[in-house]
Amino acid sequence: MGQQQLLLIVLGVIIVGIAILVGTILFRSNNQSSNRDQVISDLERLGVLAEQFYKKPASMAGGADNFKNFALSATDTGNADGSFKVSTSPPNDADPMTGSTAPITTSTQEIYIVGYGKEIGFNNRQAVKAYAAVTPDSVYIKIMN
Repeated sequence: MGQQQLLLIVLGVIIVGIAILVGTILFRSNNQSSNRDQVISDLERLGVLAEQFYKKPASMAGGADNFKNFALSATDTGNADGSFKVSTSPPNDADPMTGSTAPITTSTQEIYIVGYGKEIGFNNRQAVKAYAAVTPDSVYIKIMN
């Protein structure tokens, strides 16, 4: 083989390698973004459930203008998108990434529903993470990773 042919083969292998690398990066980024969007969608849905609980009277198994005793059902703590739990304080990076059915035990006007995705997030170390701050009138979503 001539030198020119070897050079073209090496150049072709390099171009194919770069294309495979770029494709892998785009695929991983798409999975991460999709999982984050799914977790956010689930958080919005759970936030609306919490608002409904807050506004229902106690006689209808509601909170009667309070989030006390609100809890996620076993089916709401985990699905194909990730794990979810509810708390009275904003989450931090050290929180365990598991779902929980534990109810809110104190009277409060604001709760936090935390969602942990299945894909690795922005920091390339931990899973996708976001939370919903739920008040009687709104659901605010914050992306953490």
